[in-house]
Parts: sequence; C-alpha cells; structure tokens
Amino acid sequence: MENFIYSLNATIPIFLVIVIGYMLKQIGMLNDEFVSVANKFNFKVTLPLLVFKDISGANIKEDFDIVFVLFCAIATTVCFFAIWGGAKLVIQDKSIVGAFVQASFRSSAAVMGIAFIQNIYGTSGMAPLMIIGSVPLYNIYSVIVLTMEAEDSGQGKEKIKKALVGIVTNPIIIGILLGLFVSLAGITFPTIINKTVQNMASMASPLALITIGAGFEGRKALAKIKPTIAVAMIKLVVQTAVFLPVAIQLGFQNEKIIAILVMLAAPTTPSCYIMAKNMKNDGVLTASAVVVTTLFSAVTLTIWVYLLKTLSMI
Repeated sequence: MENFIYSLNATIPIFLVIVIGYMLKQIGMLNDEFVSVANKFNFKVTLPLLVFKDISGANIKEDFDIVFVLFCAIATTVCFFAIWGGAKLVIQDKSIVGAFVQASFRSSAAVMGIAFIQNIYGTSGMAPLMIIGSVPLYNIYSVIVLTMEAEDSGQGKEKIKKALVGIVTNPIIIGILLGLFVSLAGITFPTIINKTVQNMASMASPLALITIGAGFEGRKALAKIKPTIAVAMIKLVVQTAVFLPVAIQLGFQNEKIIAILVMLAAPTTPSCYIMAKNMKNDGVLTASAVVVTTLFSAVTLTIWVYLLKTLSMI
C-alpha cells in the first residue's frame, strides 16, 4: 500500500495539471496561440534548463558507472529501433509513425522519473547517470524519427541533412552537453545564477502539462484510441518485461534498478508533445499517449515496484 501511495503521489498530480489545462482552454482563459507560444518556450528554454540543472548538479566523476550507463544506452537504442521497425511494418497510417515511435520509447525520465525516485529514496539517486545514458539518445532518436517520418521533410539526402541539423541544434541536447561539461569541470555558479536557473527549470513540467491539456483534442484523440492503447502497452509493460529481467541478471539493484525501472516504465514524457508539435508530427496522438500513460502508470509502476520488492531488489 505504501508503494501504491508513492506511485499515486508521483502520477495523479501530473494528470490533474493536464486536466486543469484542458478546463482552462474550455472556459476560454487559454487559447491556441498560448499553446503554440508555450510549446516553443518550453522546447527552447525551460526543458533545456531542467536537464542542465539535473546533470550539472550531479557528481558525475564520483558516481559514474560505465556498465550502468551503457545498459541504459543500449536498452534505449534497442527499444527505439525495434519499435520503429515494427511500426513501419504494422501501422497503416504512415502519418502517425513518427509520433507513435517517439511516444512508445521515450520516458519521462528527467521530469517524473526524478520525482518518483525521490519519493522512494529521498534523493535523486542514480537518476542523473540514467539521464546521461538515455536522455541524449531520446532526443537524438526523436529528432531522427520525427524528421524522417514527417510528410514535408523532403526526400533522401535532404531528410538526413535535416535530421543532423536538428540533432546539432536541439536545445535539450545542448542543455545536456553543457550540464555534463559543468559537472565534469567542477564549475560552481553564484547563488543568484543557481536560483535563476532553478526558477526557470521549475516551470518546465507544469507548463508542459498545462499546454498538453490545453491542446488536447478529445474527439480527435478518440479516433486514435487504438494506437494510443498500443503506445501505452509498449511504454508501460512490454519494454520493462523485456529489459528488467536483464538488468536483474546483471546485478543492478536498489537505486540503480529503480532508475532503470523509471527509464523503461515511466509514462511518455510531456516533451514528446512539444517536439512532435514543433517538428510537424501528430500532436493529437502524442497528447493522448501522455494522458493515457500518465494515468495508468500509477498502477503499472506500483506493480513493478511490488515485484522488485518481492525479489529483494529494492
């Protein structure tokens, strides 16, 4: 029951903020222009500052574990290419492939993941190392699939060039690299700078959730309920069922196994919606995936935590 309460505390408030965004749009307080501007602001400013803050504040040199980081990177890579390959073969509506793949493999590691780990251990634990192993790849692979599957992104070499430019100029990737540099170089900033970054970064999650709710189109989402359910199954159950046993066999436990669980089984990150909208992919499917995976993750994460406790892994 305690783990269930932890999980509810990590997921239900997130879902309720989405609902608030939806209600504010319905009563006319928010409009489509707000959603568009807020998405760009989040993508270019607050989310990059969030990952920068998390990584730059960690002691990467002291805590670094190459096997753990490699596992996170390899699991992320296998999931991405397996889902993309399967989606290309199975999905009839090719216009949703990019959004489907991104929503299926990309977890809310930096936003909800840290909150979930802190609920259990009181600190962010191994989350920064998990972020280093997975989040850069989340963004690189997302840029690739959203560019390659976008209908108006050109052909052949033009698509590849556009994808490479998107990777190099991606604000979140830049934030991760800068955070790594600051952590490894041991750079410390004055309190004024730290608090400013903290204040800006703290806007990332609530603002993203408000825009998801405000931009949520219920009727259109219902028309895409089947791919949404497929995304939820892959995101919350299938990936974890495949890779969590491997992580256990490799000897990961306690904070490391929880960080891996978050990477695999946390709901679809709100930044998926922001990137999908900014890169002209299916925002309706992405928003639906965020809502559904966030709602049901309270149950699935609790089950996974219970299984890990039963196996004495945490």
